[in-house]
Amino acid sequence: MSERLFGTDGIRGRAGQPPLDEAALWRIGRALAQRFAGTALIGRDTRLSGVWIEEVLKSSMQSAGMKVDCVGVLTTPGTAFLTRSGSCCVGVVISASHNPFQDNGIKIFRSDGQKLDERTQQAIEKLVEEVPLPELPARIPSDPPLKQLLKGARSRIRPYLDFLVQAAESPSGALERLKIVLDCANGAAFRIAPQVFRRLGAQLVTIHAQPDGTNINRGCGALHPQAMARRVVESGADLGAAFDGDADRVIFADRQGRLLDGDHILLLLARHLKRTSRLPTATVVTTVMANMGLEAALHKEGIGMLRTQVGDRWVWESMHQGGHGLGGEQSGHIILGDQLPAGDGILIAVKVASLVASGEVSLTEVRKGLIKYPQLLLNVPVCSKPDFHQIPSIRSEMRRIEGELKDQGRILIRYSGTEPLVRIMLEAQHGIDPAPYAESLAARFREALGQTSPELSE
Repeated sequence: MSERLFGTDGIRGRAGQPPLDEAALWRIGRALAQRFAGTALIGRDTRLSGVWIEEVLKSSMQSAGMKVDCVGVLTTPGTAFLTRSGSCCVGVVISASHNPFQDNGIKIFRSDGQKLDERTQQAIEKLVEEVPLPELPARIPSDPPLKQLLKGARSRIRPYLDFLVQAAESPSGALERLKIVLDCANGAAFRIAPQVFRRLGAQLVTIHAQPDGTNINRGCGALHPQAMARRVVESGADLGAAFDGDADRVIFADRQGRLLDGDHILLLLARHLKRTSRLPTATVVTTVMANMGLEAALHKEGIGMLRTQVGDRWVWESMHQGGHGLGGEQSGHIILGDQLPAGDGILIAVKVASLVASGEVSLTEVRKGLIKYPQLLLNVPVCSKPDFHQIPSIRSEMRRIEGELKDQGRILIRYSGTEPLVRIMLEAQHGIDPAPYAESLAARFREALGQTSPELSE
């Protein structure tokens, strides 16, 4: 292969095109069957292409003598949980997480619920290259009926539902006092999240829980939480939670409709875990994207912070190696090490809601306690992804900016793992405008790698 098969979070691309065309999927299925012996568990989100991809992978694995258990629509963390708690040798999730419905992907879990390490990914990529391709029938994937698309093995996922309900931090019935808005992103959480919170007794307002195969993440969910925040205010709810398409991340809103991202939730949970003596190393693991304000707020609590490269797999590896109990990403992936080795949006929503219900936590106070440094992200399309440190014009501009900012700000530049983009992040103390610095770096990338206008977001 000229490029890596695995990206930041599994294998991802446009459904029906390499590496998610029928030939590539067949090879991937056979490679997994060769690498793992036993039963494979397959879950998927609500994208139209999920059913077809599931069928190809299942056929390929079974042709190699592997048993396959397809549970239908299930969240990514739910698949990890059932893989770990069952007798499966590998778990597979067909999902492109927060991407639009045209995209899809494959996430793979070991039998213990952990994502594959780098060595195992490379071994699978080698096997994929070596798999002989049989003559496959010429067929054009057709859209499945809605009933088939949304089917789920309810009896199979009951242990996961029980796990989520039992994770509540407050006494039984405490959530009955709460009114909660759940934005299910028309994705894999559309049944599970409401079921869990109904069992906990919460008063629910559920939105974006009618998937049709094409509306996953569209103007809703964790990537577009503004709709959830508005509904919180309109309905007089106590809080809101917005999941992404596969429900491994969550973004919250307080009763005033003000948003809380992963940085806020890490601070909230770190304080709680430290108070209850469940933060063994007094350290939180996050990524290079975390705001400098989080580090300052944790320091005031006597809690340290470690940064990893972007990706919840790297966060978990650092947690696992260092014995740290809490980690996550600004995007809303939060990992509780004593619960599950993967980010679980519904689990975190249960934890946060139960803490609010018990009176221990106020989301409004958490927002006040985290004073974020202004942070600006510039996404610049690129034609290729060379080592930009070796491009003189970019390297010299980075040095100039770092020299001016010193300890009052920072630059983070990285290529997207799933799109032809370079992401330029500038962060600086209040009173320093990061925009000119970001624009200057973007101009250097356009000159060197030639591309079009960027997408700017704060």
